[in-house]
Amino acid sequence: MSAPPTGQPEARTPGTWGMRTDVLRHGHGHDSDKVGYIELFFDLVFVFAVTQLSHSLIAHPDGTTLVQTLILGAAVWYLWIDTTWVTNWLDPERLPVRTLLLVLMLLGLLMSSAIPEAFGEKALLFAGTFVAIQVGRSAWTTYALHRHWPENGTNFVRITIWQVTSGIFWVAGALVPDDSWRLILWIVAVLVDYAGPRALFRVPVLGPTDPSTWVVRGEHMAERVGLFIIISLGESIIVTGTAFGDLELSATVVLAFLAAFASTVLMWLLYFDRSERRATAYFAGSASTGMIAQTAYTYVPYLLVVGIVLTAVADELVLLHPLGHEGSGHADPWTAGLICGAGMVYLAGNTLFRRATGGSWSLPHVAGVGALGLLYATYPVLSPLAINWISNGVLLAVILGDVARSRRAAPSGA
Repeated sequence: MSAPPTGQPEARTPGTWGMRTDVLRHGHGHDSDKVGYIELFFDLVFVFAVTQLSHSLIAHPDGTTLVQTLILGAAVWYLWIDTTWVTNWLDPERLPVRTLLLVLMLLGLLMSSAIPEAFGEKALLFAGTFVAIQVGRSAWTTYALHRHWPENGTNFVRITIWQVTSGIFWVAGALVPDDSWRLILWIVAVLVDYAGPRALFRVPVLGPTDPSTWVVRGEHMAERVGLFIIISLGESIIVTGTAFGDLELSATVVLAFLAAFASTVLMWLLYFDRSERRATAYFAGSASTGMIAQTAYTYVPYLLVVGIVLTAVADELVLLHPLGHEGSGHADPWTAGLICGAGMVYLAGNTLFRRATGGSWSLPHVAGVGALGLLYATYPVLSPLAINWISNGVLLAVILGDVARSRRAAPSGA
């Protein structure tokens, strides 16, 4: 049976060791669930991190860099969401927690600075700071929790063991001279990181964590994830504005700029207007379990972030070559793949998020994924600008279809 959604169990047996100062969040409601300013300050590092990810792919438009970007992006997202889980339970207004976040912020800045050369000369800087953040934060949280919430303190013992294990692969990958082996070892590291929560952080002797330990402050978690989506959308705005500012004005360039802006607005509407508010209400009205929040807020949002980052990259390519390279009049497979693939991933992430937060499968979203897949086949005859506008039309159709579906279902209380 799940504990009530207060961020911690109502009754607990004190632990015998750990931090004497109680730094847990207490109570329930808006004041106790609100996002602290220090958390927003911490997020500034990830504005930089997302920028680094998209600019690396813009500078090196090839499949290898795409895979590398997805791996680095998975690491950045996992680091951020792990920290969000910690501040879901610990009070960021307490000095020890604030100090922790500032230290993590400094290390995160170093890690983010290494992203463009993470598969090159700065591999050890990236991997070393990433592992230091993950292991250091989890070990510190174990100490902070164990005396006042020993069940969750033991949970973080398990988490620390898992992160030390993945850390071995991260550091080993940074140390090997061969790029192929680095890629393989870092893929293994990401798989270990992402398998941990689903495996309940099972370790020998201690066994798995009881999922009822993961009591979630739904309002706080929803707002934090929403803020990261805003960060990612902000990067799309930055990329579009910067690229447009460097180009000579023409009707075609203006149309490409408007297409890029429209795609950002449509992605915002798809998540914040059609998905996020209903999900927040779902968590507010139920004793939300950790496993549901794990799916909805740990795994699925990474797809949304990937979709946004790839859209930002695609938008810049369309701005630079709206009619194709050298005015060929048709798109190349890479640009068309980014435009359509980004939309497909974003729509898939949205429908999975809705499903994970108590909703049904969305037919308009699924149809939109299929339509964008078909749109990709038109790249030999359509320009990047045309594909971008048609892609936006698909996203708009999904929104309108979803609105119509919701209105039909409203009278029946569905």
